[in-house]
Amino acid sequence: MQSDIEIARSAKMLPIKEIAGKLCIPEESLDYYGRYKAKLPLSLLKERENVPDGKLVLVTAMNPTPAGEGKTTISIGLGQALSRLGQKTVLALREPSLGPVFGVKGGAAGGGFSQVLPMDDINLHFTGDLHAVTSANNLLAAMIDNHLFQGNPLQIDKDRILWKRCLDMNDRALRHTVVGVGGGFNGVERREVFSITAASEVMAILCLAADMDDLKQRLARIAIAYDLDGNLLTAGQLHAEGAMTVLLKDAICPNLVQTIEHTPVLIHGGPFANISHGCNSIIATRIALKLGDIILTEAGFGADLGAEKFLDIKCRTAGIWPNAVVLVATVRSLKYNAGIQKADLSIPNLDAVRSGFSNLEKHIENMQAFGIPCVVASNQFYTDTKEELDLVRDLCAEKGVRFAPAEVFSKGGAGGEELAKEVLSVLEDESNEHVPHYMYELSDSTEDKIWAVASKVYGAARIDILPEALEKIRAFESSGYSGLPICIAKTQYSLSDNQKSLGRPADFTLTVRDVWLSAGAGYLVVLTGTIVTMPGLPPRPAAVDIDIDADGIIKGLF
Repeated sequence: MQSDIEIARSAKMLPIKEIAGKLCIPEESLDYYGRYKAKLPLSLLKERENVPDGKLVLVTAMNPTPAGEGKTTISIGLGQALSRLGQKTVLALREPSLGPVFGVKGGAAGGGFSQVLPMDDINLHFTGDLHAVTSANNLLAAMIDNHLFQGNPLQIDKDRILWKRCLDMNDRALRHTVVGVGGGFNGVERREVFSITAASEVMAILCLAADMDDLKQRLARIAIAYDLDGNLLTAGQLHAEGAMTVLLKDAICPNLVQTIEHTPVLIHGGPFANISHGCNSIIATRIALKLGDIILTEAGFGADLGAEKFLDIKCRTAGIWPNAVVLVATVRSLKYNAGIQKADLSIPNLDAVRSGFSNLEKHIENMQAFGIPCVVASNQFYTDTKEELDLVRDLCAEKGVRFAPAEVFSKGGAGGEELAKEVLSVLEDESNEHVPHYMYELSDSTEDKIWAVASKVYGAARIDILPEALEKIRAFESSGYSGLPICIAKTQYSLSDNQKSLGRPADFTLTVRDVWLSAGAGYLVVLTGTIVTMPGLPPRPAAVDIDIDADGIIKGLF
């Protein structure tokens, strides 16, 4: 069997101007990054403001497991299948982070015969967007420390600095460190914290900004520290927003690439969903809605994280709402949620499928609570039996949702046509209402918002907001930040805040240990469990097996 990278290299890519031509984008509008990648100008939105939006489909999933669900692969394969059926389809996806690529997860460009190309470029430096985010983030950090060194006229309290440095790599040694060691010529000595770039508020802002002016205004609103009198200070008070925006002037423009079967793809932005909001940029999604008749987008990790934030944060901000949801599951992952060990997931086990369905069931109910018609896509493995797939189909029918297996990994778009037809049936059903149903109102108290998501989406029986977190909530509310949505940072592996609690946990308490203000992004980050914003590398990182030969051919990346 060919590896992902072998399949990608054997595929014939079209020049990116031909992909743009499918979308009626003139060649002079493209900012080329080689023959097969290009950035699109923000002016496309203005030029097409009177063009009706296409229909939006959100692809999400059950909670991820070591067995793999293939959400991005399904997104790409479904896009190819819809194209094969004559639909003008555009995908809007996130950019991969180098941390997971060289750590555990690997690339995020799909797999098999459902990939976006050029996949090695996309999974590495791509067009430099993540590096631009890193630079803008760390420019602000440098300006804060320089302000301290140069006399500190804003009276920044060095022990209450909120802004963190970032790096697009998994490096646990940087979670807690000290900068300005020795003081004097080296600056002011203080404790520092690093996050991975995908968790930076700059990344979240880039993906929620409406345009360049909105980007600059959001950067200016970033809360950087408290002063010695306990007042919040912003990046605007350091006059940092202009230079930060300059560093992001190219990164704000979406990237155009293609699938193996030449379906157009916009890849832009890459915030994690277990820490940040987990969605590609509003700008890319809005442009895609003006370019295609059906737009497929995805949100990170399971529906409890990515989909909830897509709907309660991104859609609320952008004024959009999906026409349908595709919920990705696998027979193997259902078994894993029933407690079957990874080594035994290939063994037929109807009882385990039925038991593990409880996890998928909760995600189905959540999408129904949001009022969005749902199609369950079973990403099919060769070890899946007909009896197991039939059982999943029957269980989905009992929940009132459509079901379709998909073999897009091994067959590309041809393996996703059954799924595509189910999705088209939902989109063509005029009885489906297209009205936003949020989990909470912005006027609710912060505690009520946390309770709404914890109880309705996760299934928690109680919440426990620790005193320090509650004190921060009160402080943020008194500073005028009471009307913001919330972005809960939680383990992706469970509906609860305990990653080992699989299936559908019941009678559990969601513990809130900290709350951060992301004033530029426009939400409060609610930290639960033991979630960290700087991942570490595993005992054997993927980087150990990655190399390049004398001809520039990469190996071991996938």
